[in-house]
Amino acid sequence: MGAEAEPQGELLGLVRSLLERVRLDGELRKPISYLSLENMPLVAPQALSGGDSTSLEAVRAELGDCRRCPLGGLRRRLVFGEGNPHAGLVFVGEAPGADEDEQGRPFVGRAGQLLTKIITAMGLKREEVYICNILKCRPPGNRNPLPDEIAACEPFLIRQIEAIRPQIICALGSFAAHTLLKSEAPISVLRGRFHRYQGVPLMPTFHPAYLLRNPGAKKQVWEDVQAIMKVLRERI
Repeated sequence: MGAEAEPQGELLGLVRSLLERVRLDGELRKPISYLSLENMPLVAPQALSGGDSTSLEAVRAELGDCRRCPLGGLRRRLVFGEGNPHAGLVFVGEAPGADEDEQGRPFVGRAGQLLTKIITAMGLKREEVYICNILKCRPPGNRNPLPDEIAACEPFLIRQIEAIRPQIICALGSFAAHTLLKSEAPISVLRGRFHRYQGVPLMPTFHPAYLLRNPGAKKQVWEDVQAIMKVLRERI
């Protein structure tokens, strides 16, 4: 009897949590689009719809001329992301910088040039992977993203991951790793092993901007990307 009651109790708990979220979002007048198939997590999506449940184009269209947080009124250009819409590897950074805000493209400054070199060293081309950030707009002075900004943007990152269905995610830097893994552990502790985000294996590593200041850390990053490439080769 006890074994049968456990799954039933878990289901009731999930229902209560969902009802509470609907109630709170109703009070805040937030849309409840996360109840649709498009926003369900990356668990056997083929079983849900028999095909793609969403697309990057659809995600970008829903994001629109985003004003969901104050950053929308401060940016020059929204930086959605770019690359192969069916990439096996997705890089996720923290937020756009000045160069990215100017061009509307992720990782195009000095750190982005180093990231491109890393991708090339992996035997890939930049257009073969997908590159994006947690935030789609530049925070003033490149400060760290605020909780309300993350809350507004992360659902779109999740949908990007759902649309691409990558085999691996690489989190670039402490803030990206902390945000995606909901962990405050130092990046030096998190890197070097796989975690999971939305059901996808995730490897944290140092941000290219950190490598520009600390070139000695390139060895650890190379170890991390070699582990990524090993898994990708095994899944071909």
